Amino acid sequence: MAHKALADHRPWLLLSLLAAVTYFFVMDDEIGGAWLMIWKGAGVGLLSVYAAARGRGTDGLLIAAVMAIAACADVALEISFLIGGGLFALSHLVAIALYLRNRRAKTSSSQRLAGLALVVLPAVIAAGMTRPLPNWELATAYGGLVGLMAAAAWTSRFPRYRVGIGAVMFVASDLLIFARESQTLPGELTEWLVWPLYYAAQFLIVTGVVQTLRGRKV
Repeated sequence: MAHKALADHRPWLLLSLLAAVTYFFVMDDEIGGAWLMIWKGAGVGLLSVYAAARGRGTDGLLIAAVMAIAACADVALEISFLIGGGLFALSHLVAIALYLRNRRAKTSSSQRLAGLALVVLPAVIAAGMTRPLPNWELATAYGGLVGLMAAAAWTSRFPRYRVGIGAVMFVASDLLIFARESQTLPGELTEWLVWPLYYAAQFLIVTGVVQTLRGRKV
């Protein structure tokens, strides 16, 4: 019954999963071209459609925008690393605005410490891996921004074991990209880890936010 409900009422999630999983197996196709770029963007793009259809109010529009901008970034990365990174930065700024609008009424000292660690550590790790490569300053700044996004998510009222963990997974996927570019880790390893981590992060984030906005299960 649960699977039937998902198919009947959440088709955008199913289509998104299908696009993301199948893309993982064809992403190294040498003859992909434009169609492969569109295929890549479809995974998170369909999450944006889901958020627009199921979300509520201003916060629903914000999470849909987060996913839509990220989908554009996924495509842009295939053309320009800097343009794609800039679009992801914009997506994080919108996400931070969403999370700050939904701050948790009360946070424990351990939660605040976790939030502080998420702000500081990604930037430090990004700098350590990319310095003195070209644009390492941008990588450090981006690491700080994605860390701030994760910290805001972790201390928001959205479910920590969905949205919070998803945001941390997003940080991990970006740090793996820096590890690949700096050759800190083998490219073969990071290629297999980045996409699953990234897509799972976005899926957890969007479903967790929508669940909270609707006040019931996705």
